[in-house]
Amino acid sequence: MDLLNIDYEKYTLNNGLNVILYQKKNLPLVAVNIWYKVGSANEVKGKTGIAHLFEHMMFQGSKHVPKEKHFKFIQEAGGTLNASTSFDRTNYYEKLPSNYLELALWLESDRMGFFLPVLDKIKLENQREVVSNERLQRYDNQPYGLAWETIITNLFPQNHPYSWPTIGFMEDIKSYSLYDVSNFFKSYYSPSNACLVIAGNFETDKAKELIELYFSEIKRTDTKQTQSFKNFKLKENIFIHKKEKVQLERIYLVWPTNKIFSKDDAQIDVLGDILAGSKTARLNEQLVHKLEIAQDIQAFQISGNFGGAFLISATVKPNINPEKVKSEIFKSINKLIDKGSTEKELLKSKNGIKSQFIYSLQNLDTMADQLNNYNFYLNEPNYFSFDLNRYSSVTEKGLLNVAEKYLLNNHLELRISPEQ
Repeated sequence: MDLLNIDYEKYTLNNGLNVILYQKKNLPLVAVNIWYKVGSANEVKGKTGIAHLFEHMMFQGSKHVPKEKHFKFIQEAGGTLNASTSFDRTNYYEKLPSNYLELALWLESDRMGFFLPVLDKIKLENQREVVSNERLQRYDNQPYGLAWETIITNLFPQNHPYSWPTIGFMEDIKSYSLYDVSNFFKSYYSPSNACLVIAGNFETDKAKELIELYFSEIKRTDTKQTQSFKNFKLKENIFIHKKEKVQLERIYLVWPTNKIFSKDDAQIDVLGDILAGSKTARLNEQLVHKLEIAQDIQAFQISGNFGGAFLISATVKPNINPEKVKSEIFKSINKLIDKGSTEKELLKSKNGIKSQFIYSLQNLDTMADQLNNYNFYLNEPNYFSFDLNRYSSVTEKGLLNVAEKYLLNNHLELRISPEQ
């Protein structure tokens, strides 16, 4: 696959639906991937988690597709399917034998255009219970499960769209009404707020006919827009200490950073990789292997349309003072800032990121999702070479600059200790 020249076609239906077609005929498979420009960032306080609820509700049937038949039809055709919700978007995707492309398009179009006529209280109550249980199992009752929620609710300003968890707060999940659900769908699930990607083994003319048949008559609606937010710095360090049912103490150190695909974005990713991206990375080598004071350690950035955060987390070994772990983390950061990275570790990091990126695109699902990802954030599906070049262009000086720019600022520290 030539990453420098992806041969694709992009066009827009009269109702505003973006369409991207990418042919890859080495396998008799086709991937259908649709992104809606709506995530938890489009919610309001008091109604958090409703974007994630829709990820579940959209599998509960539409006018011409009975409840739970979406999964059944795709799986019986030999395909797979799923969905996910993030701060910025919600996506739905199928991969199935090429001769079942029409099935996937019919299913996606029916829930885009005919979801509301069969929405009822029974479906809402059922999925509200499912999401409530998901929150209990994956967050409330999971060791360290509420760490991310605690971090973002205290790191981001109160009115920031990233200041609540994607799954939502439990009291909000229980409060959804049919009016809330219906209004949210009307506000964001419009063809003009979506992009459909078809990737794999298909005939272009036939695919266009099917897209026109199933999607062109769905009416567009006016969609709500979320206001832009500027980058911010913490006015002071924030310290939070919680005691939970965990076996080992864990420290989280978090700094506000920048938006996705911003100038510093790739350099911060490389910074995290050099600090803790492998067994031989600086923090792993020093804290886990040499000093043996940490059980494990991670460093990474999460970024989106409205900002980002760089996080370092370390699980403290038994009978070790967590202040020792924290001190060693900052020693490693300061050493990097004082002396910079080495040419060897920078090259290793960039090569590792490049190989992982190229390897991932061998998966048709990932390829389709990346086309949608670039189109969503950059309005250009073919940004593969640009994306790779962001990382290959990172220099020792650039790495030093972002470390100074962000990691010398005030930060949030969350410490989770075992209950006595």
